[in-house]
Amino acid sequence: MLSQLVYVSNRKPNCTQAEIDNILEACKKNNPELEITGVLLYSEKKFIQLVEGESSVIIKLYDKIKLDNRHDQVRMISLSPIKDKSFPSWHMGSRKIAGNSVDFKTDISHDDKDIFESLLSGEEQRGDQVLNLIKKFFN
Repeated sequence: MLSQLVYVSNRKPNCTQAEIDNILEACKKNNPELEITGVLLYSEKKFIQLVEGESSVIIKLYDKIKLDNRHDQVRMISLSPIKDKSFPSWHMGSRKIAGNSVDFKTDISHDDKDIFESLLSGEEQRGDQVLNLIKKFFN
């Protein structure tokens, strides 16, 4: 079943920009074969990642991420079945964000800001709300 998983984690201090570059290169190398697509938002302290693919494959990836020493307090935000991928040609898009203060490139509502703050704190969210918010970073 095609699914979408979103998680948030704390970025450990040992995770430098070079490490993030390594993560993104590994995604570009490994994700096509696994048919995984998605996006990574990151700041100096947080990771927010959305991955899409076959459910068993992305759950296995999530289990691996939970053991990765660059992440701390990994929390699943949503796991939803999907009909189509939202980022079908992106083996892993990325965007660096500044801390918890975000300059969206589009107008966002007070509700979107609340969802983002909840997302950063690791609260479970509806997949469609999270997807709509994350898309705003890449428009």
